Amino acid sequence: MITQNKRGAMELSMSTIVILVLAMSMLILGLVLIKTIFSGAKYNVDTMNTKVQNEINKLFVEDKKIVVYLAGGEAKVNKGDSYGVAFGLKNLITGTPDASKFTYDVSVANPTEVKSNCGINEKEALSWIKTGVSGTFQILPGETVANTATIIKFQIPQTAPLCIIRYNINVKANGEFYTADSFDINIAA
Repeated sequence: MITQNKRGAMELSMSTIVILVLAMSMLILGLVLIKTIFSGAKYNVDTMNTKVQNEINKLFVEDKKIVVYLAGGEAKVNKGDSYGVAFGLKNLITGTPDASKFTYDVSVANPTEVKSNCGINEKEALSWIKTGVSGTFQILPGETVANTATIIKFQIPQTAPLCIIRYNINVKANGEFYTADSFDINIAA
């Protein structure tokens, strides 16, 4: 009987070893899979950022100071969704080799029209902007800035009315008016 107990103990320990080896193999394969997925996702995000920057740079013409990257100047956003509006700035200030300080702020272009058509005030329309309502850049003459810092991120609430709101991007260079552009947010169901 003693030999049978040793044999059973040997089988139990062999089963334990096999289970541990399989568990470690599954853990390693899982970690490799997760690393592959996150590496691919990071690559895709970096590629998209680069492509958006390239598209914005293509939109600049010789005398264009600001470019808003939206087809037709309008973004259709569903209630409850978030959306980013990308723009780029180009320093066309001459006479100095130094970088100029650019500041921008986003405002509602037509507050009285928004109040009458949408039933909301300017403050509420601006509260939908979660990042990028204002910013500051140092840009060398002839250079452009078009990166993740120039994205105005909107989060449209579920309670938003179905309407179109025009927003302005007002840009100052060294404290003086430089340029402005506008875009529309079309809120859909």
